[in-house]
Amino acid sequence: MVTESQGTTGRCFSSARRSDVRVRPGKRSGRLLVAGNAAATAENILQHETLFRLGFASSLLGVVFHLAWAFLFYQLFRPVHRSVSLCAVFVILICCALQAVTALLYFAPWLVLNAGSSLSAFTHQQLQALAYMFLRLNSLTFDTTLVFFGLWCVLTGYLIFRSTFLPRILGVLLAIDGMGWMTFMWPPLGHYLFPIIAVASGLGEIPLLLWLLIFGVNNERWKARAEGMERSNSGEVDRVGGKPARHAAMRLPLFL
Repeated sequence: MVTESQGTTGRCFSSARRSDVRVRPGKRSGRLLVAGNAAATAENILQHETLFRLGFASSLLGVVFHLAWAFLFYQLFRPVHRSVSLCAVFVILICCALQAVTALLYFAPWLVLNAGSSLSAFTHQQLQALAYMFLRLNSLTFDTTLVFFGLWCVLTGYLIFRSTFLPRILGVLLAIDGMGWMTFMWPPLGHYLFPIIAVASGLGEIPLLLWLLIFGVNNERWKARAEGMERSNSGEVDRVGGKPARHAAMRLPLFL
């Protein structure tokens, strides 16, 4: 049923965002990285092996949840505007790929510092500097991930605003949230505005999550949009191919 799918979408969205907030690589590396001090940073890394392993696993799990709710959101908003919905999927796929790279860059410093004889050609100080560089790259990659996530929020906010089965205010708030994350195209500006962005994120993402989990979408309006899309596609095929229009049973998204 549609309502069951909406609940699945909400739960996947919730799980993915919790994985980002609780153990996101940028946040963890910020705690362990001592600016300008590779030795102190290396010591912090070696003292938090369990955190590193847990963080790496949680980051990969977050990628899985992101992929799941990206597919479900595409199915949900395809009747609104198929092209924009498909574009949003491509954007979130790029975001997921970057998130996976971020997880690898996050775990790389621990591997370097515990490589043993396999990196014996490097001095102890060089290994510390290499681990420090990986953490810096991790932070920069995560900032890039936020830009693509922000673009997804803007596209999805537009789809929500255009839809008739979700409150338009949810789309407006999510789009504002996305524009905030996109300021990380220039990381100094994004970090400077982060307190404001965090508030916008809470106002944009939490209401959408709660609405999907508690209320879902207006089923009748969603089905009307899906029927309209199906009729439009059938009419286009009829015009192009010259075949008789088929008024068969409505083909709804896979999750129905």
